[in-house]
Amino acid sequence: MSPGHGLAGCVVLITCDRRSGDLRAALERRGATTLHAPTLATTPPMVDDDLVRETRALVRSAPDVVVVTTATGFHGWLEAADAAGLGTDLQSALEGARIFARGPEVDVAVRAVGLEVVGGATSDCSAGVRDALLAEGVAGQRVAIQHHGAVDQVLTDDLVGAGAAVSSVVVHRWGPPADRQAVALGIEAAATGEVDAVLFTSAPTASAWVDAVTEAGVLPRVAALARAGRLLVAAIGEVTAHPLRSAGIEPLLPEHSRLGSLVRAVLDHHEQLGPGAVETVGGPLRVRSSAAVLGDDVLPVSPNGLAVLRVLADARGRVVPRSALLAALPGDPGSGHALEMTIARLREALGDRRVVETVVRRGYRLALTEGAHAVPA
Repeated sequence: MSPGHGLAGCVVLITCDRRSGDLRAALERRGATTLHAPTLATTPPMVDDDLVRETRALVRSAPDVVVVTTATGFHGWLEAADAAGLGTDLQSALEGARIFARGPEVDVAVRAVGLEVVGGATSDCSAGVRDALLAEGVAGQRVAIQHHGAVDQVLTDDLVGAGAAVSSVVVHRWGPPADRQAVALGIEAAATGEVDAVLFTSAPTASAWVDAVTEAGVLPRVAALARAGRLLVAAIGEVTAHPLRSAGIEPLLPEHSRLGSLVRAVLDHHEQLGPGAVETVGGPLRVRSSAAVLGDDVLPVSPNGLAVLRVLADARGRVVPRSALLAALPGDPGSGHALEMTIARLREALGDRRVVETVVRRGYRLALTEGAHAVPA
């Protein structure tokens, strides 16, 4: 990967706890800087007393049907049962039940430990499992559901409404964030344009983040940045997207509901010449939160230069008055000399003095390729 490609100069806010290390590593390999601020904490299965209690109850009253919703949750459940001395009992209970798997990945995980799957494996959503179960009939059946993070109340209520006696087993249980200050700082960074993307891998995490953003009073600002293309909000799937859409934020969704697909979607978005990029005479310019990329080159631009370049890029070829650029400089820039020095250094960093044009007595603008000018000089 050449240095100007990928996520160079991007700052990505990661809101999940579980598998955050994998997500951070994948993003940083592609040039991103990551901020980790989980909006919910997860309890590891091996130390979850509630999970052990739920497992004991399940093996005491063997279920007729078991719904497995996630592969990682299923593996965590088995490991926790082994550690609690319940591994053999749980295996026996599962062998005596009809198992429904939410999606092909879960199907593979269940079959890998010698168990059979009788339905539900064609869909990655809970509705597919629900429809398969309702088609077979669950009236009078004992149904155990392995949930991930929190109880899927919609699925539970639908099965209860069809006459089933439903019990829950929750793996990777969610709770309050371990570091509320980190969450607050992440929200502030998103609201002030200091991050390029915010990623969500679960609906409860997304819902908790929206609640925290609303409580901080910055939801309108975050939503406006997202609509303007200045902040990418990405969700791993439709269920995770729902709390964001309810808050007026339309997220980017990957082709598949997997971490790798989410990373690919974010990468593809930032490599395209989208709302935050312009075609200049020196090549495509992408202005990101911590750097600017011209063509394939990450530019050595100072914070002052980045602030000026962002205003010029937002103007998309229109002339920006000196006063507006001076106001954009961080801190107290003092006289116009600070702006002149910033422009000079910016042109040097760009390596092509044509990119930033001086418009006499009016200000500055970016020189765009033919046909890309928003307003003629």
